[in-house]
Amino acid sequence: MIEYHTGKSGKIAEVLRDSVKKANIDDILQLMFDAGYNHSVQSMIIHKESLPLEFFDLRSGIAGEILQKFSNYRMKLAIVGDFTEIKSKSLRDFILESNDRKIISFVSSVNEALSILDK
Repeated sequence: MIEYHTGKSGKIAEVLRDSVKKANIDDILQLMFDAGYNHSVQSMIIHKESLPLEFFDLRSGIAGEILQKFSNYRMKLAIVGDFTEIKSKSLRDFILESNDRKIISFVSSVNEALSILDK
C-alpha cells in the first residue's frame, strides 16, 4: 500500500512498511512506474525492511540498477532505516555518495525523507 504526501514540490509516495515484504527489483521498479505515471509522483520513500538483503550487497548490482532507474526517470528515492551499524566500507561510501547526489538518500526517518525530497 502506498501513502501519498503532498509537499510544495509535488506528491511523494511512501511505500508503507507493512505493505511490501522484501520487494525484489521488479517490484520496486513497478512501484516507481505506477506512482510516477499514474499519480504524477516525483519522489518515493521505501523502508529499509522492504528491500531485499541483496540490495545492501553492492556486488549483487541491485542497488546500482535501482539507482540508475531512478536517475534515468528523474525520480528521487529516500530509503528510511537505521544505517549506523553498517560494517562494509564500500556500502558506507555508497550511502555517503548517494546522499551527496540526492537521487537516492539514506535517512533515519520519514520526516527526514520528506524534508529532503520536498526541495
